[in-house]
Amino acid sequence: MPTSSSPSQPDTPLLDPAALPTRFDSVEALDEFLSRPSQALVDDLAQIEGDLMILGVAGKMGPTLARLAKRAAPRKRVIGVARFSDARVRERLEGWGIETIACDLLDRAAIEALPRVPHIVFAAGHKFGAKDNQALTWAMNTHVPALVADTFRDARIVSFSTGNVYPLTTIGRQGASERTLPGPVGEYAQSCIGRERMFEYFGAKHGTPGRLFRLNYAIDMRYGVLFDIASKVHRGEPVDVTMGYVNVIWQGDANAQVLRALQHCTVPPTPINCTGPETLSVRWLAGEFAARLGVTVEITGQEASTALLSDTTEAARLFGYPLVPLGAMLDWVADWVRHGGPSLGKPTKFEVRDGTF
Repeated sequence: MPTSSSPSQPDTPLLDPAALPTRFDSVEALDEFLSRPSQALVDDLAQIEGDLMILGVAGKMGPTLARLAKRAAPRKRVIGVARFSDARVRERLEGWGIETIACDLLDRAAIEALPRVPHIVFAAGHKFGAKDNQALTWAMNTHVPALVADTFRDARIVSFSTGNVYPLTTIGRQGASERTLPGPVGEYAQSCIGRERMFEYFGAKHGTPGRLFRLNYAIDMRYGVLFDIASKVHRGEPVDVTMGYVNVIWQGDANAQVLRALQHCTVPPTPINCTGPETLSVRWLAGEFAARLGVTVEITGQEASTALLSDTTEAARLFGYPLVPLGAMLDWVADWVRHGGPSLGKPTKFEVRDGTF
């Protein structure tokens, strides 16, 4: 059964790009800012009828995604579903007014027992350690989506996907757009195409509106491409620039776009890219962090002629540009790393070019 604390929410400050914090003193302050809604998100969620359920809510982005939804639409039920192997995550969610249900999404009967709500965000999946358990990777990334898409045929479903489904694109040209044919390298990326195909198949079969949210890479102080690079620079480790260019987006902006995508679902579900508009040089990022941290940086390798890059023209048309700029992210991450802020211990492995995660 769902459990929840009081659904009431205090007055929530809106995200103001003109008044960003200069640093984060604690995880609590970071999570509060990550879940601060924009007026655009508040307006969009006011336009959709009914409640929201997030499947896989206990992952990296899930807790702040759920809190963001609740703060933007406090009168809606927001239900978070996961195994909750870490009870502290469940307690934190319930403290934010989010109902929680413990559920193993590999269990068909458990999925079928979940409440029927009109809006679903599918945030479950398996990436880290995928090469060591390919069967679980395929089960989580392809089998579970089939169960969910078939069970929640009457809902709108926005599903997290990944830019890893694209081939590497040539530097100096536009990154992969939603019209670019997939070219997944390695079983993780292939299983993510499997996830998309399941939502497409059942979406077409049942007339289920949806969107496939191809994200790379979300930035938090505790993980992400910027954290990975800054941490290496701070420890005096060399930075390999073979994967020489990346895209990044603030996690709060990515979460807001996920929720706003509920207004832009299609039958069958179609992909939409999510990342920042800039193509960033890894060599340049390493130098920026070295300057902010007051150290020197050792660069190894040479930039390859291709990289994993995405074109976000369509997302910008629907949602506008991300509200948190790159400069703020660089300053925040450098400060967090300098002061020994905690890490989730989940490197992005953005350097990987052979699809082995």
